[in-house]
Amino acid sequence: MTQHCKVLIAGSGPAGLTAAIYASRAELAPIVIEGEPSSTSDQPGGQLMLTTEIENFPGFPSGTTGPELMASMRVQAERFGARISTAKVQRVDLASSPFKVWVQDPETPEPTYRCDALIVATGARSLLLGLPGENELIGHGVSTCATCDGFFFKNQQIAVVGGGDSAIEEALFLTRFADKVTLIHRRDKLRASRIMQERAFSNKKIEIRWNSVVTRLHGDGRLDGVEICDTLTDESSDLSVTGLFVAIGHQPATEIFAGQLDIDELGYIVTGSGSRTSVDGVFACGDVQDHVYRQAITAAGSGCVAAIDAEHWLANLGS
Repeated sequence: MTQHCKVLIAGSGPAGLTAAIYASRAELAPIVIEGEPSSTSDQPGGQLMLTTEIENFPGFPSGTTGPELMASMRVQAERFGARISTAKVQRVDLASSPFKVWVQDPETPEPTYRCDALIVATGARSLLLGLPGENELIGHGVSTCATCDGFFFKNQQIAVVGGGDSAIEEALFLTRFADKVTLIHRRDKLRASRIMQERAFSNKKIEIRWNSVVTRLHGDGRLDGVEICDTLTDESSDLSVTGLFVAIGHQPATEIFAGQLDIDELGYIVTGSGSRTSVDGVFACGDVQDHVYRQAITAAGSGCVAAIDAEHWLANLGS
């Protein structure tokens, strides 16, 4: 049987749960579809569930962990009346409001929910190398965010995988903390812009391993090295590092919105003023529309914006 709600929020990372807190306090009785534990792109709590230490989120002078922060935000949202469903959005129909949302069999005629306003907070996942043990070492030496985790690698030797602007930015940022940063790139030329390349080449802490790929991670419970293979000679060698930052891109969870919302060339939802999308009544927040900052605090802020935008939009409709 189809349920109707004023506001439905797809995603339960910092953006989705902040939107739920604000929407609940506005007495909009939001329903949050938090994702599924088995999902790699929109798991409950988002990417912060893979983050061990967080020291840059305001209000936690002694730091916290990703799972602890998301658990607290979840409890706070429920305290104000948000209803949270552990399921994954499978299909949407945004042709008209109320919007249709399926979370079970996407082929059933009747949707699971109809909502007057939809907030998309499905996030984006960092692309990984796909090596054995990689997921287990996330937060234990393997990272996808230098801004988040660089502080923990003071006076250490670390590596960054990638060759674009993001990889160079990560490497340059990490030189503030590490003794040495090895940039591992599969080709003999970087894809980064000329100015970023020049900055990398002139930084004495950065060494570049050309024509190289990481083929194995070493460490039992914590990373203590990687195996690198030369793509030209097939020769393998070990690199002793305590940190590996993977900077090969992100994939926003926007597949089900393709053809219904404006999406840019990188796959992110395009938002105009505030959180408004190309469909009136649909709002987007967090990493699903942000490929620049990708921080928990900016995601939370955009979740606040989305909830307020949805509240104003509904008020103008007289809902």
